[in-house]
Amino acid sequence: MVDLAVIPIFVNAGAAILPAVLAGVSSFLALLLRPRELARACRRRPGVAVGVVLALPALWFGGSWAVAAASAWMTPPPKGAQIDWALKGQEILQQEQALATGAAVGGGEGPAGDVVFGRDFSRRGHDGCPPPRSICPFWAHKSEGVMFLSSPALRGKRVYVGTALVDLTGKFGSVVCLDAAGGKVLWETTDAGDLPLKPIISSPAVTADGTRIIIGQGLHDDKDCALLCLDAATGKVLWQSPTPLHIESSPAIRGDVAVVGAGAIEGPDRKPTGHAGLVLAVRISDGKPLWTHELADPESSPAIGEDGTVYIGSGFNGSAVVALRSGSDAELKAAGLSRQIWRTSLPYPVTGAISLCGERLLVGGGNGDYAFSSDKPAGMVAALDRRDGRILWQAPMGDAVLGPLACSEKIALCPVRTGELVALSPADGKLIWSQRISGKAAVLSGCVLAGDKALALSSDGYLALLDARDGRLLQKHYVNDPARPGQQGLSISTPTLAGNLVLVGSETGGLRAFLCQGTEPAKVSVSHE
Repeated sequence: MVDLAVIPIFVNAGAAILPAVLAGVSSFLALLLRPRELARACRRRPGVAVGVVLALPALWFGGSWAVAAASAWMTPPPKGAQIDWALKGQEILQQEQALATGAAVGGGEGPAGDVVFGRDFSRRGHDGCPPPRSICPFWAHKSEGVMFLSSPALRGKRVYVGTALVDLTGKFGSVVCLDAAGGKVLWETTDAGDLPLKPIISSPAVTADGTRIIIGQGLHDDKDCALLCLDAATGKVLWQSPTPLHIESSPAIRGDVAVVGAGAIEGPDRKPTGHAGLVLAVRISDGKPLWTHELADPESSPAIGEDGTVYIGSGFNGSAVVALRSGSDAELKAAGLSRQIWRTSLPYPVTGAISLCGERLLVGGGNGDYAFSSDKPAGMVAALDRRDGRILWQAPMGDAVLGPLACSEKIALCPVRTGELVALSPADGKLIWSQRISGKAAVLSGCVLAGDKALALSSDGYLALLDARDGRLLQKHYVNDPARPGQQGLSISTPTLAGNLVLVGSETGGLRAFLCQGTEPAKVSVSHE
């Protein structure tokens, strides 16, 4: 497993090594059985060809052992993951009824403003459409061994999302564009120049005119990554803005400026092994770097206020939130201003996205990460005054809050590593309600807040529809592949709701789409597909 402080993929402890090895062996065997993919891998990495030749004898003599080991260690599907044919028939009928109405699938075609992680900086994850009363499975896009850790962005009839693949041939990523109406791949970009893309966990931002996609690349041990700009129509890489680090942060865009955090590569002691981290601003129209600001581990996804102020969290070795001026270096020098407006220290590392709620910003933190809780788990949610960074209130949590908070004037939904979705009052941080999504499975991603409904995803792959007024569970759908449940607990894609479509990524079940329905379910239903 790569030792990742924020998004650890695969091995970080001896107990987790064997499942990762078996996953790699399975990917390698699958590669041998797919000549096109094998040729593609060989073109990307010439050493693969040599490895295939050397590995064939070992696979021949050791095949029986590998099969036996895989059988012994494979995690069984979740309890009740068999297909409920009655529910399946009901879902098909719901799909047909929804499509028969002639309602458009996806978001509107008109001007929608910039689309960023969580749809906008309130991180509510929806485009203002009516809240769903129920949802039913619509389509799924899967690719062998590919994880959809990134959160999808929907603009008009197109869905954009990043992917991550880690196997014996290396680590790769791609940016995919799909038709919202059926999940058909319109384009997929796997290379930038002569180099394959690195795995992507960053979520795409789409410019207001719908012509450009901005996204980061790299996992936590990756270095020399870049912020990418792609043509939304074709997937062509228009420019790259390189950094010495990786970009797990999701870009914030406003006007012609994109801002993102490049996080530190850390050792077992959580100390950076090289550069401590930086915030990068780039001009979208031509990819020209506008400024950089050094900051400890800014894995956080930034928000940009109406006045251009940039807010971003500082993670391990920083534990703070900072506000930065977005003007160019020359402009600030001429005005005699520094880049940093204020810096507020908090009790824990802040690696989640910044959420804006009126004159406040809300942020979560904690001493755990996406793969492991701390030996002494603890976390918090804090509200800060956007003008001066003054802490207005803090609410303690039982473990880290790693995903963004979805905020309205009356409620803030907080995903907690304990497995709870917690609703707080944005005014004073008081508890409104708390609900577990899937037992003790962590809630690591953000959620959708649409009127009186909410959608949240557990790390073991359950997408839940809830009543946002009291936290009551209405529906649950399993989004991982029942035949290959996620062993790493990396269903961490934040759902998005646009028009009559809910989109969410998963660890093993691909990118999933659900149709929204207008009928309130009579009781909690659980769907496994």
